Amino acid sequence: MSVIKRWWQTEPAVTQVILAVTVAFFLIPWLLMGSQGIWLVNMMGLKNNQAIIAGEWWRFITPMFLHANLTHIALNAVVIYFMGVQIEAMFGHWRMLVIYLIGGISGNILSFALSNNQSLGASTACFALFGAFLMVGESFWENPVIRQLASRFLLLTVINLVFDLFSTGIDIWGHVGGAIGGFLIAYTLGVPRIGKISNLKRILATVVLVIAWVALLKMGFTNGELTV
Repeated sequence: MSVIKRWWQTEPAVTQVILAVTVAFFLIPWLLMGSQGIWLVNMMGLKNNQAIIAGEWWRFITPMFLHANLTHIALNAVVIYFMGVQIEAMFGHWRMLVIYLIGGISGNILSFALSNNQSLGASTACFALFGAFLMVGESFWENPVIRQLASRFLLLTVINLVFDLFSTGIDIWGHVGGAIGGFLIAYTLGVPRIGKISNLKRILATVVLVIAWVALLKMGFTNGELTV
């Protein structure tokens, strides 16, 4: 068995790759420009509503890989690793990747619709991992271990959102959107390693997610045109 194949089969490979890419994206402007590298971060793709309206759609994705400072990335890196390991163990490699990306994009879309502030950070995707865990708890509540863990993560999610309300410089809409997006996309994907999700729930979650994306994107573009 090759080293790469063994790594893929025995390690939380997607979590490790996400973490490595996120750290790399932080180090590029930090090493090149130090504390003056914020302009480069902007060029690399933080969430900027007017830039998105101008056609830079990748800014729904890139913000989740960018961070403002060492404390910012350190806090998110801890969540990415410890939550990512658990989600990847339950959902598998590719489902973990989809939850992370779609949840992060969902957070940035909600922020685009409801906030004109620029934002960046993996928090949208981190909250998507919380949302996916809550989906597991809701779907398999009869399992006492899952119920106990889900209750703890629900409390942790609520505490974080309450903390956001009393903090400055926090994109609370991105966090809320990430959690909801992670919850819905987790239903769409299912958790075959744990149990079966009804097809009706999976279809409903997909429809709700798609409709929400369309409505929020329309709202964001409308609001942006009104403020120009």
